[in-house]
Amino acid sequence: MRILGVSAFYHDSAAALIDDGHIVAAAQEERFTRRKHDARFPAKAVEYCLEEGRTTLDDVDYVAFYDKPFLKMERLLETYIAMAPRGFTSFAMAMPIWLKEKLFQKTLLRRSLAEYTRKYDWESRLVFAEHHQSHAASAFFPSPFREAVVLTMDGVGEWTTTSVAIGRDNDLRVVKEIHFPHSIGLLYSAFTYFTGFKVNSGEYKVMGLAPYGRPIYRDTILSKLVDLKDDGSFRLDLAYFDYCTGLRMTNDRFAGLFGGPRRGAEAPLTQREMDLAASIQAVVEEIVLRMTRSLAKETGIPNLCLAGGVALNCVANGKVLRDKAFERVWVQPAAGDAGGALGAALAAYHGFQGRPRPSTGALDAMQGGYLGPAFPQADIEDRLTRAGARFTVLDDAALLRTAVGDLADGKALGWFQGRMEYGPRALGGRSILGDARSESMQRTLNLKVKYRESFRPFAPAVLAEDVSDWFEFEGASPYMLMVAQVAERHRKNPTASADALFGIDRLNTVRSDIPAVTHVDYSARIQTVHRETNPRLHGLLSAFKHETGCPVLVNTSFNVRGEPIVCTPEDAFRCFMGTEIEALAVGNCYLHKDRQDPAQKSDYKDRFDLD
Repeated sequence: MRILGVSAFYHDSAAALIDDGHIVAAAQEERFTRRKHDARFPAKAVEYCLEEGRTTLDDVDYVAFYDKPFLKMERLLETYIAMAPRGFTSFAMAMPIWLKEKLFQKTLLRRSLAEYTRKYDWESRLVFAEHHQSHAASAFFPSPFREAVVLTMDGVGEWTTTSVAIGRDNDLRVVKEIHFPHSIGLLYSAFTYFTGFKVNSGEYKVMGLAPYGRPIYRDTILSKLVDLKDDGSFRLDLAYFDYCTGLRMTNDRFAGLFGGPRRGAEAPLTQREMDLAASIQAVVEEIVLRMTRSLAKETGIPNLCLAGGVALNCVANGKVLRDKAFERVWVQPAAGDAGGALGAALAAYHGFQGRPRPSTGALDAMQGGYLGPAFPQADIEDRLTRAGARFTVLDDAALLRTAVGDLADGKALGWFQGRMEYGPRALGGRSILGDARSESMQRTLNLKVKYRESFRPFAPAVLAEDVSDWFEFEGASPYMLMVAQVAERHRKNPTASADALFGIDRLNTVRSDIPAVTHVDYSARIQTVHRETNPRLHGLLSAFKHETGCPVLVNTSFNVRGEPIVCTPEDAFRCFMGTEIEALAVGNCYLHKDRQDPAQKSDYKDRFDLD
């Protein structure tokens, strides 16, 4: 049985194809259109999934959509009616869009899918899952667990903002919910907005900024904004927010509580923004920990699955894991709305059709997250040649030797190998790699390669078998969704003068033997690299360890700020020539910047809208 899952019309549209419960393909539309967070119908992602599955839509048994448009429309209307006349202006502005995109979304979806076939039985073969049902299914069914508590936290689906489900084999049942407007995701997004970053894009920046600040507003948030109970349930005081009926996340009362108006986009960061980031991060961690402790005690189930946008908060995830209320924790790598496409397909297969779960792979059913397109070597060579690239074709051993030499020399290396990742993290399929031992690599990558804010940390990719030697971490973190501390033996104590610094001034202090991936609080967002799921990256790390004694590399996504992660060899070459990346490996093709035609260089950093 084949099922195509689709998420669309809000942000991060995606498609996924499963065949008898096995995941065949999954990808976000943005990777193909080069439009960050593309919300349109995922036409190119659908085409890719069908091509990867060697099938057509006529041979797909069901198409599953990730939420229920009429329920979402109901929530929008009821919210405005309940709060009328406040918000009438924004209501009047939004209504024409809602009528087009929500009320008639089913028709829009059918019309989009009709491009692939004219004879599909839409009445019986187009099915809809609720938003949080899709998230929960995406977390439980691919997980390595046969029984688990499934906690989903995000901004809002139809009505639900937080849900708890119990999964057993192929059965997944929601047992608790918190409803809009009370939302941990929207609370975090309110602070994202107030600190000057984009909602649904900049939340990870707030998380990265938090260690530079002090949680001095934590008690204010808990006393004024959030009524938090012992079991983690909560209510927000809506007097401080404007997201229900306005065009802003927060209002003047919120600004008065935190010392003045919101920071403007791209304005200099001040200590206030750092302290606000530290404070909201501390509050979210407290909410999540109260929930997980209560759920573990209440259910007695040892396993926890996480999904929804809040599950991308890897700092909170790491604290849940270390808290040990649950013995094991698994997070869906595409935890945000893109993952809803996969979840909808799995919910239809296991829930609607009652089909059993197949056996999982070495780690889980996600195949390391490598579910996007790959390119054969001959195709890579043809594409690069037509793009005007100058390259050498190396055998596998020579490729690793050359890459290790360039990395050890301090070069930034574009690494384009195998299938593209599904979800927001680059995991060694479409990555930029660097030497984690370099004291200058973090700043170089941020300012000269990624063209992004200097405060943002980078993640370490580490051999799975060596992770506990370098970090205070046991087990697997293949999806870069767990944060842990650098091991004590690899830390360096800052000088007294460096230790006295505050905020961004702390950035350039060397804190460990791997300073390029050590955040200012000695934390790191770990990716464990496994031979079973990514043998080529595992081989590179092994060769780098043999050469240098260090099994750790910097791993960041292959893109610049505001650009989706590269998808094709041409995308990789354009990004390579538009940045200060010095070397590029695409399959077995190897490129050095100083050997390229200077005419191919471009001013790349202003090509994309800032995120």
